[in-house]
Amino acid sequence: MSDTPIKTTRNGQVLEVTLDRPKANAIDLATSRIMGEVFRDFRDDPDLRVAIITGAGDKFFCPGWDLKAAADGDAVDGDYGVGGFGGLQELPHLNKPVIAAVNGICCGGGLELALSADMILAADHASFALPEIRSGTVADAASIKLPKRIPYHIAMEMLLTGRWLDAEEAARWGMINHIYPASDLMSEARKLAQLLASGPPLVYAAIKEVVREAEDMKFQDALNKITKSQFKTVETLYTSEDQLEGARAFAEKRDPVWKGR
Repeated sequence: MSDTPIKTTRNGQVLEVTLDRPKANAIDLATSRIMGEVFRDFRDDPDLRVAIITGAGDKFFCPGWDLKAAADGDAVDGDYGVGGFGGLQELPHLNKPVIAAVNGICCGGGLELALSADMILAADHASFALPEIRSGTVADAASIKLPKRIPYHIAMEMLLTGRWLDAEEAARWGMINHIYPASDLMSEARKLAQLLASGPPLVYAAIKEVVREAEDMKFQDALNKITKSQFKTVETLYTSEDQLEGARAFAEKRDPVWKGR
């Protein structure tokens, strides 16, 4: 449907997801549930390997929670859907790479959405903030994630004051991977997505599960689980056709052909 707030496009093994809710791409409960369904289907589709999430237009990526919808009755503790707010940050077993292409203002829950991706590319005019403090609320997911992603004192300054970072400063602190002219953002995101799509999907799955699960584990415990193939994705990888294909391709000095099995 043309009036859906989420537009999707398949380019081979890459899924592009565009948040399109004029005027600012804010997310209400219904939109969040749709996003959860989109990313769940992406997760479960063996023919898709990489996703890109971006916003429509050139001003807003996403400002987060739709306060107008909240004023009209959307409960802040309502049903956000299978993936939690924005469909990504609580979606279980999402073991495929996701790229956020930030095309403008990225704040509040919108920044939490971007932080749920594996890599963040930004247009040169993009800006980032956690302004919840000014409205007397807590940036819940960002309070957990951001101090682990960038220097603690910078994260706390953003959380406690709500100040804005431009793209250059966000890159300097390691919040984002790359900055591009706005006109080049999506072409660069697609280029990166195609590079990832050409890679070994079972290895990506193992990396994502290990990184996710090891966050709350001691180093040696996590390492032991890897070496003993106690992660499901690692066990799958080490008994797969792709594992043999990688070894054969190396020995034969050719590019491997990954089948994801």
